[in-house]
Amino acid sequence: MDKLEIKGKWNEWKGKIKQAYGDLTEDDLKYEEGKDDELLGRLQQKLGKSKDELADWLKSLG
Repeated sequence: MDKLEIKGKWNEWKGKIKQAYGDLTEDDLKYEEGKDDELLGRLQQKLGKSKDELADWLKSLG
């Protein structure tokens, strides 16, 4: 999953992620320019998914 894809779809994904995992906070889902890897790492840790599992899951969101 490339950084442009993450940036382009983040707002759409954020709503779906919050629906699926209500315990995630706005800080957990905060997208900052240039910190894509940090965001994905935070999600991996909170959701207990590998990098590949997380990428596949995000792609399945649309």
